[in-house]
Amino acid sequence: MQKARFEGKAAVITGGSRGIGAAVARRLAGEGAAVAIGYRGNREAAHALVAELAGDGGRAVAVQADVADPEQTRVLIDRAVEEFGRLDVLASCAGIEHFGALEEITPADFDRLFAVNTRGQLFAVQHAAAHMKEGGRIVLTSSVSASRAVFGHTLYASSKAAVESMVLNLSAELGQRGITVNAIAPGGTATDMAAEHGTAYQHPGLVGKMSMDEWAGVQIALKRLAHPSEVAAGYAFLASDDAAYMTGRTLRIDGGMF
Repeated sequence: MQKARFEGKAAVITGGSRGIGAAVARRLAGEGAAVAIGYRGNREAAHALVAELAGDGGRAVAVQADVADPEQTRVLIDRAVEEFGRLDVLASCAGIEHFGALEEITPADFDRLFAVNTRGQLFAVQHAAAHMKEGGRIVLTSSVSASRAVFGHTLYASSKAAVESMVLNLSAELGQRGITVNAIAPGGTATDMAAEHGTAYQHPGLVGKMSMDEWAGVQIALKRLAHPSEVAAGYAFLASDDAAYMTGRTLRIDGGMF
């Protein structure tokens, strides 16, 4: 029987309607947490997940919030506190992808990527930390791309590298209050995003010549993409008391990508 590490605790998951975010919501709820699922546009998926968790005996609520707008993030977090009476965990999973050569990048591309992937996470931390007491746990989302060169991925990778610097520096500040802040850097994961963009991670000379499964077989030590639930286990670890003495760090979950 799995230990209910989050019994009596409440969590906010941004980007929680699908992919890794939905897996995190299931994992935390499965271990006893009441969860607020933030979503931008996929209302049907978010509410279906709430119904699923409720059917399993959990407490959950779905709240529409585009993290590119800090005010919407504040409303999401305030709603969670109003609904559950507390906030113990923030799992910031919302993010968007981008591929484009240097000469194709526009200022609008930059603003859009950083508004969600970087600024969105910073202000989620700001709003969440305002409600947290000692023992609060914050887990942001980086990417293996932050430390791995990929053609046409400069903008996305930079937005994620900033997150790793963010958790390092915020750890000193939030540590004074007994709150930890870390990040997960997922590798290739079997999500809708991977299905849409996965082949772009290949060398341009290989695009169209290898399937994602074939690519994973030669680029990942474990020879496959991660299941979202496997990545969610890392978020649950960092959000739990098992990681009480870990802060300011980024944990790679990539199956041994090389």
